[in-house]
Amino acid sequence: MIGRLKNCVSRRLRRPALAMALCLATGLAAAQSITMASTTSTEQSGLFTHLLPLFKKASGLDVKVVAVGTGQALDMARRGDADVLFVHDQPAEEKFVAEGFGLKRYPVMYNDFVLIGPKADGAGVRGNDIVAALKKISAANAPFVSRGDKSGTHAAENRYWAAADLAAQRGSGYRECGCGMGPALNMASSAGSYVLADRGTWLSFKNRGDLVILVEGDRRLFNQYGVIVVNPARHPHARAADAQKFVDWVTSTAGQEAIAAYRINGEQLFFPNAGQ
Repeated sequence: MIGRLKNCVSRRLRRPALAMALCLATGLAAAQSITMASTTSTEQSGLFTHLLPLFKKASGLDVKVVAVGTGQALDMARRGDADVLFVHDQPAEEKFVAEGFGLKRYPVMYNDFVLIGPKADGAGVRGNDIVAALKKISAANAPFVSRGDKSGTHAAENRYWAAADLAAQRGSGYRECGCGMGPALNMASSAGSYVLADRGTWLSFKNRGDLVILVEGDRRLFNQYGVIVVNPARHPHARAADAQKFVDWVTSTAGQEAIAAYRINGEQLFFPNAGQ
């Protein structure tokens, strides 16, 4: 903090008193915020717009959200560019902690993945078996949009393709967009494609066209979210104490009730399960 203030003041030496005031104000603002790397589903679903003002009221802390795929969020934290993670790829999260980049993984909430597709369902996938559905999509060479962005959703999708013995060959209709959930859904809507989505983003998506949920209810579609404080031993500048305040709040009764209360058109998007 002192070093940053000296550098800040040195750039404004002509008016040192004003410079010191401005730099102190800048430093104070930085001290009152944390950076969170998170998956796009928590941002695009509107959950953070609901949660973060409640956290600020309880703690006085702002949270600056960088919404990317879970893989990118984990990479950000490995570089020390975030103070806390809020993501949904449990195997990757546990690896992140085991490697010493995070202090502890806390389960915080869940929802599920759903397979979206055109109402006509030309590949005949409708049902509650995601593996059988992907086999039919591949056999029919039906159009399928994959995020292809190393996100939690993309990681789950890859597991389902592998379970269907289709890790290498997914049909000629398979396309990767290298994009977030919202853009992938837009592409599917315009092209009449199948796409795997998290339910939260789907419920908040407005440009559905004739897309509907075709596969849901398979236990393999369970989608768990976790929060992790970045390890200050690895990145000393990480604001671990303030990040832990967010973790403590979002896993507390107040935070869990706030998650449960978030709804779109009366439908609950996320279900709290801290401590489970």
